[in-house]
Amino acid sequence: MPFHRYRPFEDRVNVPVSDRSWPSARIEHAPLWVPVDLRDGNQALAEPMDTARKSRFFDLLVRTGFKEIEVGYPSASRTDFDFVRHLVSGGAVPHDVTPVVFTPARTDLIDRTFDSIAGLPRAVVHLYIATSPVWRDVVLGRDRREVWRTVREAAEHMARRAEALKSTGVRFQFSPETFNLTEPDFVLELCDGLTELWDASPDRPVTHNLPATVEIATPNVYADQIEYVHRHLSRRDSVILSVHPHNDRGTGVACAELAVLAGAQRVEGCLFGNGERTGNVDLVTLAMNLYAQGVDPMVDFGDIDAVRETVEHCNRLPVHPRHPYAGELVHTAFSGTHQDAISKGLAHRVGHPDEPWQVPYLPIDPADIGRTYEAVIRVNSQSGKGGTAYLLRTHHGIDLPERMRADFSRVVQEATDTSGREMSPKELYELFRATYLMEGEVRLHDGTAYEEVPGVHRFVGTLECDERVGDHEGTGTSPLSAFVDALAGAGYAVEVVDFAEDGTAAYAECRVNGRTTAWGAGVGPAAAVQAVLSALNRAMR
Repeated sequence: MPFHRYRPFEDRVNVPVSDRSWPSARIEHAPLWVPVDLRDGNQALAEPMDTARKSRFFDLLVRTGFKEIEVGYPSASRTDFDFVRHLVSGGAVPHDVTPVVFTPARTDLIDRTFDSIAGLPRAVVHLYIATSPVWRDVVLGRDRREVWRTVREAAEHMARRAEALKSTGVRFQFSPETFNLTEPDFVLELCDGLTELWDASPDRPVTHNLPATVEIATPNVYADQIEYVHRHLSRRDSVILSVHPHNDRGTGVACAELAVLAGAQRVEGCLFGNGERTGNVDLVTLAMNLYAQGVDPMVDFGDIDAVRETVEHCNRLPVHPRHPYAGELVHTAFSGTHQDAISKGLAHRVGHPDEPWQVPYLPIDPADIGRTYEAVIRVNSQSGKGGTAYLLRTHHGIDLPERMRADFSRVVQEATDTSGREMSPKELYELFRATYLMEGEVRLHDGTAYEEVPGVHRFVGTLECDERVGDHEGTGTSPLSAFVDALAGAGYAVEVVDFAEDGTAAYAECRVNGRTTAWGAGVGPAAAVQAVLSALNRAMR
């Protein structure tokens, strides 16, 4: 592969940070999350959302608890313009939610943008221009001075339009697009110039948004860039420092988290990471990562499946089954060792419900995001005795004794190896019935056990053996031992090695004729007797 064609990031941009503080910082409260699904995410869809889908998505974002929402690029298309007008005319924006609209640095497009928000009680108008050398030289054909002049003229025009828009409280946002490839001093020159031009103040701050437009370096480099700007911005208490990571290197989430450690107060992204190329940073993962560390994420993903279904409908894109937190399989264990650990962890929690959450392989409680435990453990050929026992217990009340689990696990593995597919809890139970609850060549037609004298029990019944039917009886210290004695009279030497019962079934491990050992199970009024008969018949087979 021609790797020599590419240069390290450090050869292109120097970030003058040496005494960085972000490595020792901690995230103790959530930043302001700003979903950009309705603009940036929408631009990346093969089939952009219409007003109906945008409205459904907007309602989801409001219900989830987002307080600042980018709602569109009104000058880019009639659909986007009409959607913003739909929000205005329908009174769809709650009093505690601020819409954001996006515009390039052109006066005619700025005018179209301001026309779209007229009538909103409040809005953020987001101005952007590409600033990196490659964009200045190759795309825009402007030097640094000309880029600043373009930005200044656009910002002045925005200020005039905002002043004229008496009914709408307007705040301003600026993005030096391709920030992560732009000289840090030029970024400061632009941002500080606009902070002054817009006369930002702590009660009317400006947002400076620093995008990793195309991710080109390791996350620590992005953190250094953010910390440098954070330290050197003028009128810092009048600036909301925002980041907008993309995911070209697959490290968008890490970039966002390190950027917050480095001083960012606001993060733009999309639910489940939709966006151009490999996507924008994933706000669901970011918020849930904080939640898993005991930090209030300030948004509600208590029904993650409903959120996912809405996003899939609106984007017409699936969320991957292995997507962090929200994927169908992220809380599911097929591996036997994983299943055993999870099963024991969940059992421990039953007796210690007030302890902090600690269950192996489950960083959060699936119930916290609306998941049941039904999908936590699923059985295939890789599964072990713990997973099989867990599903029988939770779905059917069958609580196999510890040693019987290994016996049934071998049966399950043989079946799944043969089929090559997963076994559902219902199929698992049917296999249990076929293995342990089916009749064999020794059958009990009827029988009665009673206590003759204290401590002495008698069993009387009719047994069918080798197609011969006869009456047999036996005595013992319990009804079960009396039945075993009756079997001896019928020619079957049975020793009960292990026995257990729960509210659903009885389980017996028996040695037959001093040689073969097998497990059996029984249900119903004569469960114990049926369990011994099952073990006897299985041993004879």
